[in-house]
Amino acid sequence: MVLGKLNVVGSMRSKLLVFLLAISLIANAYFVLFEEQPSFEEEQIQEMQARINNLEKENENYKAQINQDNESLQSYASQLESYRQRVFELESSSQMCPEGIEGFATLQGPAVFQKVELERSGPFVVENVLEEGALLNLSVEIRPGKSRVLVQTTPLKGVIFQDAANTAAFVAENKTGKQLSSSDIIFSITAPDEAPGVDGPSAGALMTLLTISAINNSTLNSSITLTGTIDNEGNIGPVGGILEKAQAAKTGGKTLFLVPEANSELVTYKYVERKAGGFTLIERKPEIVDTEKYIEEKVGIDVEYVNTIDDVLRYEK
Repeated sequence: MVLGKLNVVGSMRSKLLVFLLAISLIANAYFVLFEEQPSFEEEQIQEMQARINNLEKENENYKAQINQDNESLQSYASQLESYRQRVFELESSSQMCPEGIEGFATLQGPAVFQKVELERSGPFVVENVLEEGALLNLSVEIRPGKSRVLVQTTPLKGVIFQDAANTAAFVAENKTGKQLSSSDIIFSITAPDEAPGVDGPSAGALMTLLTISAINNSTLNSSITLTGTIDNEGNIGPVGGILEKAQAAKTGGKTLFLVPEANSELVTYKYVERKAGGFTLIERKPEIVDTEKYIEEKVGIDVEYVNTIDDVLRYEK
């Protein structure tokens, strides 16, 4: 009887140990699967917050630099206008003032503007900043005047357009050999109402083309458009938002998009899945592609690279 009781007790203890072991395994699995998740999420949140803080600091630095650059541009534009007025006065007093030139040219050009969309994620509201392309209506009128370069924009744009206009007039004068000291150059730029923040030097090459066309009284090919900065030597520099601008050009019925050769490489992103700690993470990985090939395949508009304003003039008609 004693042996039988011992066997029963031993069996019960074994079952109890098995039960306790099962409970322990279940508890460990619970802590691994569920208790570690907040730690993982907290680490990700801290990492994202650190990135946000760094981006905010960089953004503040960029804003300060932009404000400083705008102040410098305003000063340069004021000095340039003063010098032009002085040249006009000297030429008038010496009776060497050339005849005023008259002309007009117009063409649509692409630009990129930012659009903010609000997205609710649980108790939080997230601001998503999207970039979209749009076509601007650009025109230039040249008429007898006092060597002024004027910019009329709707909606109101920044001072960088004024700087691009001054450079465009300088390059056009050199390329055509025509003096504009007795003429006023009036640029008109009209953007869609939803693009209030458009500003920048990326219309410089197009403004130069317009000015040359107006001086020569030539007709531009309305099926083309272009983007790019311009310097005093007539060189065309890189700009941002090439893909968005190409899409805007295609939507606007353009068939040829002239792009600075400095923008011949385009950074695109593809989504890649990977496993980490039992979770599936989706990452955006950058990929460098040829701009011309990518845009022609994905957007459906012909692309040609240009380096100088002379390259652009080959596609003028």
